[in-house]
Amino acid sequence: MRRAFLICAITAMAMPALAQPTPLVEEGARLAQQWCANCHAIAPGQQPPMGDAAPTLPAVARRASDGSLRAFLQRPHANMPDHNLTRAELDAVVAYILSLRP
Repeated sequence: MRRAFLICAITAMAMPALAQPTPLVEEGARLAQQWCANCHAIAPGQQPPMGDAAPTLPAVARRASDGSLRAFLQRPHANMPDHNLTRAELDAVVAYILSLRP
């Protein structure tokens, strides 16, 4: 009984730490606000600024993988500016988008 209580207590204490965004995710959120928010809803529950013209980042997170996001963001696309992301910026934006998965 005591062991079960200890396991529950340790798990409960660890949960808030697990829910905290990492510095990489926080930097990705900042970059998304700076570069993506003009066209995309960048957080759950936001309305897209351009209607249905650009997918929401939560929708992208549900259907993209780490590799597909990296490949997509490293190539210029019509209707999307080429931000020429550094490796660190790419890592941060991908980490943020993937953090939006339910």
